[in-house]
Amino acid sequence: MNQEIIIEKTIDFVKEVLSNSEGGHDWWHIYRVWKLSKHIAKTENVDNFIVELGALLHDIADSKFHNGDEKIGPQKAREFLSSLHVQEDVIIHIENIISNISFKGGKDTQKFKSPELDVVQDADRLDAMGAIGIARTFNYGGYKGREIYNPNIKPNLNMTKEEYKNSNAPTLNHFYEKLLLLKDKMNTRTGKSMAEHRHKFMKQYLDEFYKEWDGKL
Repeated sequence: MNQEIIIEKTIDFVKEVLSNSEGGHDWWHIYRVWKLSKHIAKTENVDNFIVELGALLHDIADSKFHNGDEKIGPQKAREFLSSLHVQEDVIIHIENIISNISFKGGKDTQKFKSPELDVVQDADRLDAMGAIGIARTFNYGGYKGREIYNPNIKPNLNMTKEEYKNSNAPTLNHFYEKLLLLKDKMNTRTGKSMAEHRHKFMKQYLDEFYKEWDGKL
């Protein structure tokens, strides 16, 4: 089976698996990360097949929707890719991308590195920034029934991985606990450039939010 057909089958598989997913982690999130990954890959020395598969499968079973189980995503990807007789070294690489792509509170040590992971990770982080990142953040906060903002609950910038996973803090805190930290965690030149613009937009949004909250606008 050639690579183009494998990509097409992967798209169909992901669409089916994520058909009823929360709006910030649905097929359209995957689609954006896939497109961004292909864009970033143009300026990097990478295996484009691995980049595309990694982008398409990176959130096939996000642990936060599976009781914190971080093994189910790589396992689902392996089962699917094995059914298409994809090479073992490619499957292992995809498993490693899925296992290491997540922010995890920013405190967890990334145990695997590759140029392909760098590309997909940047694309995933970019989708957590800017206008789309803001939309996704509030969508997930609503999904979890969180407050939009509570000035009495301050962001926690020193959370452990477990504290980050189990946090029920107001949605606005997430800007400080993750979104505004992503600009300085980008891997590639293209990713860093794109992150600058999205970071600036988020800061402008927060300025506007606080002025409106205080009744100044």
